[in-house]
Parts: sequence; structure tokens; C-alpha cells
Amino acid sequence: MRLTLSISMAKQEPNFEVLAGAGGVALGEARTNHEGRQALLLVRGTEDTTEFISLVQTMGITIVESIYQLGDQDAKGYFGKGRLQDISDELRLRVDGHPWQKIDLVLIHTNATPRQLVAVSDATNVEVWDRVRLLLSLFTAHANSLEARTQVRIARLQSDRTVLRELANQTTTGERAGYGGGGVTALQAVIANVNRELTSLRKRQRKHSKAQAERRRQRTRSGAVTIGIAGYTNAGKSSFFLKMSGKEVLVEDKLFSTLETTVGRLAASPRVLLADTIGFIDNLPNATLDAFRATLSEALECDMLMVLVDATDSEDEFRRKISATQREINSRYLGEEDVDILDERKIMCVLTKIEGISETELMEKQAIVREHGYAQPLGISVHENIGLAELQDAMLTQLFGSPTSLQLTYSEVGRSIEGYLSDVYDSGMIIDKHPQENGDMIVEVWINQQSLARLVSNSDGRIEVK
Repeated sequence: MRLTLSISMAKQEPNFEVLAGAGGVALGEARTNHEGRQALLLVRGTEDTTEFISLVQTMGITIVESIYQLGDQDAKGYFGKGRLQDISDELRLRVDGHPWQKIDLVLIHTNATPRQLVAVSDATNVEVWDRVRLLLSLFTAHANSLEARTQVRIARLQSDRTVLRELANQTTTGERAGYGGGGVTALQAVIANVNRELTSLRKRQRKHSKAQAERRRQRTRSGAVTIGIAGYTNAGKSSFFLKMSGKEVLVEDKLFSTLETTVGRLAASPRVLLADTIGFIDNLPNATLDAFRATLSEALECDMLMVLVDATDSEDEFRRKISATQREINSRYLGEEDVDILDERKIMCVLTKIEGISETELMEKQAIVREHGYAQPLGISVHENIGLAELQDAMLTQLFGSPTSLQLTYSEVGRSIEGYLSDVYDSGMIIDKHPQENGDMIVEVWINQQSLARLVSNSDGRIEVK
């Protein structure tokens, strides 16, 4: 992105046009509303642009024209020098009525290098985003909480810093005419400011991570178990979370509508928690994704992980997305590239939005899931309530094993049997109740061993496992 930085110096006050990711290098808040902007899209070879264009449309940006150049990308300018010059001339000479008249953004269909970003920016003289900067702009627009804004700001500054260093390097080596020693000094000052802000933001993020980890420990000590909800962006995670918990979260048919973690209780059981968080996406650099480590940890550091996959995607897209999701899970949840330990970590794969596919398509998608090492996935439709009861039973069985039978003993003295029944409700999920003629009650319940032990020990002998 091209911005003007004015930095006071002893001898002069030079203006530097700085390429910055999603808006601003140490200049305060970035622009969040890009609705109505018009852009050019640069594409090398025959790459599939479907997902990239979806991201752009999510932000309300119109791609006026997609420009293709065959062959491998140029290391310096992404496009060749001659093709960049043609685009530059067209942008410079545009007049009223020209299709490019309102273009104020150039998009590069790749994770561009700092050198490529600088070269395209210099050639076109308009704001330039690659795939990473597009995502950061989208994150910025959807960051509502302090946690999310901190994460996005860290990711943006890390990305911007690489470009600033490239500019400083070019100025030092004389590749950028007209800058000189003063330019280097000024750029170094900006980089120093960015480094200071990153240090401050990371300190804030560490405090949040510690508080988050402490909350997880407290939940564990209380006997609660957590189901993390993971998946590719727009796989239906937030809709599923809302349906199963009844807790309000933002549900939109948009990519990356959720950036922060939301934790809620499974409606059927106060001891089972659901954690919904940011979706995965293919080819997002680790350095960028690491800014969201704390958010991801809330969902991935859990007792069971539920992986949601959109069943309505084409076969190629389905395979690509489940592979990308699995890579992230293997590296961040499992900690190694070994799918054989999936059985040791409680993990389920679920196909969403099955109301939009045939039975044959569902079976084909299930076969692909099994190819990736997961057990037979269940299919659900949140909107039409298909498969949700079966999934809930499967979730609880995997968490707790078979249901436990408890006998609650009636007594004319002390607490009523209803009081102990309330304790059972608080500790697990009751499946069925069978009042006995003598006033006792047999209860079928899903409950973990920790909660069961606490329940029995605090019952004065009035609750026993049958």
C-alpha cells in the first residue's frame, strides 16, 4: 500500500512513499471499509483464482479486469518488466470513460516477496496487495475485540516490516534513485518505530495468552471438557456452534467472519464446552498465522477436536481444503506429521451442509475423508436439523465412553433426592431417568471420571454407580 510518511530530520523533511500491507506503518488504525473499490488482478500462468476472488468479493471490492501472463513469475516484479510497463502506461494515461478510470488497487495473485511488492507498486503508482495483504485487510475489517485487533496489528506490522527492510536495502544499494543517506536514516527510524510497537503488542498478547491458559486450567479443574471446532474458513463452524450451544456468535456466509474465539456450553450438558475460532486457509505464511497462536490454542488445546468440512465443495476443492486443514492440525494440534496418532487424540471429522448434495456425493466425500486417515465422518445439516442428534451422541460417546448408570437413594432425612438429581445435572448429561417404587432413582448419564468421582464422594453415600 502506498502511503506518505513525513519524518522530521535535522537537515530536511523528506517524504517517503512506503508500501505497507493493509494500511499504515506506525500510522494508527488501518482502513476497514473497502466497499466499492475497484482493482486489477495480476495472475501468472493458469492458476485457479476462485478462492482469491471470493476473498476480494467478501470485502466488497470489484475486480475490473484480470490480467494474465504465462510462464513462471518474475523474481523481481512478478510480471515481466515490459508487461508491468504496459500496465503502468495504461493507468497513467486513463481518461474519463476508461474502464480503469476508478481503479485504486492492484492485486497480485500470490504471496509476493517484498521485492515484487515494491516493484509493482513503483510501476503502477497505486495501492498494491498480494494474497497475504488481502487477508490482512480482511482480518482488519473483521477484528472487533481487543484480542483480535492486537493479533491483526501484529500480523500487519510483521508483514509491513519486510517491505520496509526491502526499501531500506534498495536505498542503501542505490537501486532507488533520489533517496541517498537521508532516506536510509528515515526508513530505519520507521522500522525502529515498528519494532517498538511490535514489542509492546506482543507483551499485551502474552498477558492475554496467560489469562486464557489460566481459564482453561480452571475449566479443567472444575471437571469441564472442551470440544474444539476447527476447519477451513466458511466451513460452517459458527453456524454449528450456534446450533449446539445456543450462544450468539456472528454467522455470515463470508470468509473469516470469525477472528476471535468464542466458548459456550453444549446446550445438553453444562460440563461440555464448545470453542469456535478462526478458520484455516491454504498457504497462509506461518509468520502471519503465528500472530493468531493464542486464538487457535483455545480451540486446539482441547479434550476433543471436531474438524468440519464443507460437503458442497467440488471434489478438487474438497480435497484441497481437507488437505490444508489436516496440515494445520498435524502441525498445531498433533504436533507432528503422523496421522497414526489420530486415534490417541480424540478427533472427529464432520461433513457440513449436506442438504445441498446427493446421497452419492455424500458417500464420495466420506471416502475422501477416510483416505486422509479419519474415521467414517457423519454428515449434518444445521439448517435442516439433519444428523445433529446422532452427532451429539457420537461426540459424548467419544468423550465419555458408554453412559454410566447411577442409583440415587431416597432418604426421609437430609437432602431430597431432587437435590442430588440436580447435582447430577450439573456434573454430566442425563440421558434417562427411572423412578423406583421405593423412592430411589436410576439415572443414565454421560459423565467423565473426574466429575463422577467428585459427585459420588460428595453425596454421603446417596449416589452409587450401578
